Amino acid sequence: MAFSRINFFELTMSNSQILELFFLQYLFILLCLPRLGFCAQTDIITRNIVLKDPDTISSRGNVFKMGFFSPDNSTKNRYFGVFYSVSESTVVWVANRAKPIPDSSGSITISQDGNIVLMNRESEIVWSSNVTTSSFNASAQLLSTGNLVLRGNSSGLTLWESFGHPSNTVLPTLRLIDNINTGNKVVVSSWKTPTDPEVGNFSDGLQALNIPQIYIWNGNRPHWRSGPWNGKILMGVQCMYSVYTDVLTLENDRSGAYSFTAAEGKFLMRLTLNSTGSLVQTLWNDKTQNWDMIWVAPRQECDIYGKCGPFGSCNALSSPICSCLRGFEPKNFEEWGRGNWAGGCVRKKPLICDRNNNTSGGGKEDGFLRLPNMKVPDFAERGPLRMVEECRSLCSLNCSCIAYAQDTNLGCMFWSQELIDIQQFSNVGVDLYLRLASSELDGHQDKKLNIIIPIVAGLVAILICIFIYWWLTARRKGAKGKLDAKLYEAGQTGPSDSAGIVIKDDMDKVNLEEFPLFTFETVANATDQFHVDNMLGKGGFGPVYKGKLADGKVIAVKRLSAASGQGMEEFMNEVDVISKLQHRNLVKLLGCCVEKEEKILVYEYMPNKSLDSFLFDPSHPSQKILDWKKRFSIIEGIGRGLLYLHRDSILKIIHRDLKPSNVLLDEDYNPKISDFGMARIFGGNQDQANTRRVVGTYGYMAPEYAMEGRFSEKSDIYSFGILMLEIMSGKKNTNFYNHEWSLSLLGWVCHFVIFPFFLFVFSNIP
Repeated sequence: MAFSRINFFELTMSNSQILELFFLQYLFILLCLPRLGFCAQTDIITRNIVLKDPDTISSRGNVFKMGFFSPDNSTKNRYFGVFYSVSESTVVWVANRAKPIPDSSGSITISQDGNIVLMNRESEIVWSSNVTTSSFNASAQLLSTGNLVLRGNSSGLTLWESFGHPSNTVLPTLRLIDNINTGNKVVVSSWKTPTDPEVGNFSDGLQALNIPQIYIWNGNRPHWRSGPWNGKILMGVQCMYSVYTDVLTLENDRSGAYSFTAAEGKFLMRLTLNSTGSLVQTLWNDKTQNWDMIWVAPRQECDIYGKCGPFGSCNALSSPICSCLRGFEPKNFEEWGRGNWAGGCVRKKPLICDRNNNTSGGGKEDGFLRLPNMKVPDFAERGPLRMVEECRSLCSLNCSCIAYAQDTNLGCMFWSQELIDIQQFSNVGVDLYLRLASSELDGHQDKKLNIIIPIVAGLVAILICIFIYWWLTARRKGAKGKLDAKLYEAGQTGPSDSAGIVIKDDMDKVNLEEFPLFTFETVANATDQFHVDNMLGKGGFGPVYKGKLADGKVIAVKRLSAASGQGMEEFMNEVDVISKLQHRNLVKLLGCCVEKEEKILVYEYMPNKSLDSFLFDPSHPSQKILDWKKRFSIIEGIGRGLLYLHRDSILKIIHRDLKPSNVLLDEDYNPKISDFGMARIFGGNQDQANTRRVVGTYGYMAPEYAMEGRFSEKSDIYSFGILMLEIMSGKKNTNFYNHEWSLSLLGWVCHFVIFPFFLFVFSNIP
């Protein structure tokens, strides 16, 4: 068939045309041969394969690609590097950082001497792996880790790798090395600018001398320090996430390596040193197709190396953030007052040990002051693995030792020069023991006594007050017994005849004029003797029953349980508060019943029960009933009710227990706030109050109320915010919605909605 086809062409074409056709076919085959080799194994470059701009090569698994790129679209400069397949603008390694190719003529291949070479249009070598060992059949391969390796022909020995010459990114399994014996040091260096890959001012790496630490350097000066690695954690990093594992290995006191590994390889994760000197750890989010920041250093001003100078301590929660250690004062008071703390502090009184050059001179011996929760200073000298008392003895015997600390894994740490880069943490860190003159410690003891004496006096006064309170309470018991009898007697007269009774005791005055009192018999008949079929639910107060009065009116009966722990005070508090209120979004109290041990409240009946049954009951068809319009209406109604309690009623009332089970829904799904047993009435000019008895429901209480007993309008607003989240999401705040980080609903919203939003806003501020 081929000869027949040629004969046919010979009949229709001239000889010159035939020769031209065969030449074009031959040229096409020659051009395609390298491509055929490239397609056979796409992660390898050999001497026969030339990778030209804009072609790319993918690693196995297609996690990474290598090829040519421009950092921004405004320049024609081209660089060769490695980048992510899912985000090609995220470059992790650059070959020709300082020498870009000015056009798209670049190509990369294996040279005759076995090096990876990058060439321009004129075939000039722009960049080379620069391996001195010659290998005829060398090949370059992009591994699934993002590492570009050059291997020899027969042995497969790695001659060169990009992980040994990183740019600004640390990938999982990339090792930052510090070998003082051989001089081999592998660091990452920042870009000059966000769009210029040339080596910038900052670098990040490991310092393995004595105790290994990670540093960020600004030129030759430290910019940030991680604190010592104790075999488990970096002691200067306050929080380390569980989704990755940091690995520091120390072969001896002069050689070490650092790397990190993403958990089971499930995540795309990287550490990037940006052009401003921040080391940022990011995680790829498949849903948003973006990188989420999960950690950054330095994170705050106190993280900057030596922010407060020698013998100065930095505390991010203080104002100003810098202060001299006890026994020290600013070296330059004027500069210190201006906020220029770099000069640090100097000792107020010399040590006895310094004056006598030993520990047995005249005068009282020096002592040590304990400073808790500290990031230990730089230049620690590692001692033996001893207990803290033994570390103290060793430091005491050496006049050059000015401070010591002890860690379970590291043992003793000593300092003999200026203490620099000290930071005080809130709940982590180690105890640092600072050597001071005895006079400074005596003054410290005097100050302690000045603090302890008032505390002891205050405790005695509190005990006296408790005794007086107990005595008054014992006297009130008789009065409360009379009160129950009086209400019982009034209750027997009829369900609506209160006779203008005024209930009084030493604590409260509750005016019940024209307030209905029901007899126990009336309530029992209405609920069919509190039959279980009429039970609507059961809360902390006790069971709630549905009832029907003789006139046909349907009611809800709240019966105080003896095991609930709620006494007459809370019961009368609810009667006192709600009897003075009337609003469409507050439940209406119809009356009460107090007979002997029975304490009962009678409310208007809410046919749709409480809000929590709609939100959290999986058997309830809430998704069909509570559409967004109804949810918004419920939120709006609760807000109106709160506004009335706080601002528009004749009293200023703080509810203190706002939650879904205390919001009832009528037949039209209008919300009504209920359960005022924990409510407090404020005076006209009162903004907040304190209590030692914290009541309410955890998960809905504001932090300052739960931890300090301080409550105000803001406490109810916090509960309202949690309630809004539950109404919108249909999820309980007290459950956990992230198994890795154990986040509640509020924590989940903060971590995945609010924090990313503010990060996006601040990152776009020019």
